[in-house]
Amino acid sequence: MDTVTRPRILVVGAGFAGVECVRRLERRLGPDEADVTLVTPFAYQLYLPLLPQVASGVLTPQSIALSLRRSKKYRTRIIPGGAIGVDLKAKVCVIRTITDEIVDEPYDYIVLAPGSVTRTFDIPGLTDHAFGLKTLAEAAYLRDHVISQLDLADASQDPVERASRLQFVVVGGGYAGTETAACLQKLTHAAVRRYPRLDPSLIKWHLIDIAPKLMPELGDKLGRSAMEVLQRRGIDVSLGVSVDKAGPEEVTFTDGRVVPTRTLIWTAGVVASPLIATLGAETVRGRLVVSPEMTLPGHDGVFALGDSAAVPDVAKGEEGAVCPPTAQHAMRQGRKVAENVIATLRGETRQPYVHKDLGLVVDLGGKDAVSKPLGIELRGLPAQAVARGYHWGALRTNVAKTRVLTNWVLNAVAGDDFVRTGFQARKPAKLKDFEYTDAYLSPDEVRARVEAAREKG
Repeated sequence: MDTVTRPRILVVGAGFAGVECVRRLERRLGPDEADVTLVTPFAYQLYLPLLPQVASGVLTPQSIALSLRRSKKYRTRIIPGGAIGVDLKAKVCVIRTITDEIVDEPYDYIVLAPGSVTRTFDIPGLTDHAFGLKTLAEAAYLRDHVISQLDLADASQDPVERASRLQFVVVGGGYAGTETAACLQKLTHAAVRRYPRLDPSLIKWHLIDIAPKLMPELGDKLGRSAMEVLQRRGIDVSLGVSVDKAGPEEVTFTDGRVVPTRTLIWTAGVVASPLIATLGAETVRGRLVVSPEMTLPGHDGVFALGDSAAVPDVAKGEEGAVCPPTAQHAMRQGRKVAENVIATLRGETRQPYVHKDLGLVVDLGGKDAVSKPLGIELRGLPAQAVARGYHWGALRTNVAKTRVLTNWVLNAVAGDDFVRTGFQARKPAKLKDFEYTDAYLSPDEVRARVEAAREKG
């Protein structure tokens, strides 16, 4: 008896791009048209733009972790793990599961949306002593760490130790760094009232960036407005400056300053997932070169999008322009890729991705924000309304929207209790401990593994 096998569609990554792709595939494909598999370590979509609010305690971690299993129509098979290599010729994806088992997953069509990882440089001590803010675990851990510094400083009799615990350094003047510094400064400013032994003037926040401007994407006026808000709160903003070296109790800047601190938060940009390097395909600034239809040239059935792909920005109309790694592009690319996968399956024509940027929003905590929706510059409460309204509307489920709105209202009315959860208590965890960037295989290792598996089979 002949066995008819359905085409196998493998989606790598459950970020904005991957989840939107899977949702559209489920809605548009009949159950007998294809089998859909999703590779992700966690069965949730993380709403990354709100991570600073989790780190500062405005939102609970669960409120921005959107379950992939809530939908009753969900039929996608989830492999709990991360892709560590892809053999494009053999059409096999190598996956490391959450139990460290290595498995080979064959596919007919693959959608690569592995996202990005924190961009680091060869700075002495950076990965050993800096915190990142790219995952839910990092946000929860960072909140615990900042509150613990207040607790330890309050208990300390040593003025030198106290001074180092009450200084905080954030590196990166983009959205992530600016929002992180703003939100966490609000946290410590509010918390210090509960510590009568601490002098509020000893708490100092530093935001540094090697760029000459803060958030240049916002334009000069809004960038200056954001800087004025931060400086008004007492945050020391230094531009044209980066980290020269990092230690457990101090950080040395490139301008020669030495800042005693136990808290170095690194948010200086992102780079494409190391998975892209395992393909042996052409890249531009680490991102996979793809067509406007988000296909990989020279390889049938391979699609790539999101932070890891240099998707041409057709709407911009400039030669060589690529879409920025933002949530609004990733979500729309996910839906368009799903349509193109379906078109390929059905022998129809694929369509290019075209989307005009809707603008930018930056939530600085409290009543402070700067936003540029559709090119209109806003500040203060109007900007805050737009920023939170945009994020609230972009949340995928009504449950998530309810949780976030409830958290916002509760925090505004009742404030914070500044409770540490004890997350990884007594066990230090820094940049190198969260993103597992050393887990990936080289192209040769991927090929050798797949060939060895074939010989055994």
